[in-house]
Amino acid sequence: MKINTLLFDLDGTLINTNDLIIESFMHTLEHYFPGQYTREDVLAFIGPPLHDSFEKLDKDRLEEMVQTYRKFNHEQHDVLVKEFDTVYETVKTLHEKGYKLGIVTTKIRQTVNMGLKLTKLDQFFDVVVTLDDVENAKPHPEPIEKALELLKASPEETIMVGDNVHDIEAGKNAGTKTAGVAWSVKGEAYIRSHEPDFVLEKMSDLLPILGAE
Repeated sequence: MKINTLLFDLDGTLINTNDLIIESFMHTLEHYFPGQYTREDVLAFIGPPLHDSFEKLDKDRLEEMVQTYRKFNHEQHDVLVKEFDTVYETVKTLHEKGYKLGIVTTKIRQTVNMGLKLTKLDQFFDVVVTLDDVENAKPHPEPIEKALELLKASPEETIMVGDNVHDIEAGKNAGTKTAGVAWSVKGEAYIRSHEPDFVLEKMSDLLPILGAE
């Protein structure tokens, strides 16, 4: 069946929030666990919801740590967030060609809106499913299934695009095709190891896959 729907993760896939996320974790961890974590250690925290990452460190201070992280993250957002190459042009082309476009993210809506507005990508997406909208985050299929329902799309007609194992597994669990991005902060070998249907060296690689050049 021909692909007519594209779902995208946001952070690390459409927009380069890697420095922002790493700095936000380092700021928070240095405050609560001085000298115990390096930037390399932080990579393991990227992908899951914040609560899941911090709960493993200290359940008693979980909410406090989340608030510390988000305060720093929102204050530094517009300074540290950058665009990935060819993302804007590719998404604009897909929008103009009539593809159904959605975002499926483990971020809260406030942070998502900040990133989409800053990069001017907000105009292209019909549906945005955030952590606020679901009971179960990726890799559970619920967020993807919700996006598909809102877009009136079927999994067989859809590709889920992401930079993390949670994105690839969520797509597989929901029955979509999957595309991993080689610019994942965890590296191209990492994303390939989870066996997505496609690996993109840059976002515009989607266009020949779809026959949408």
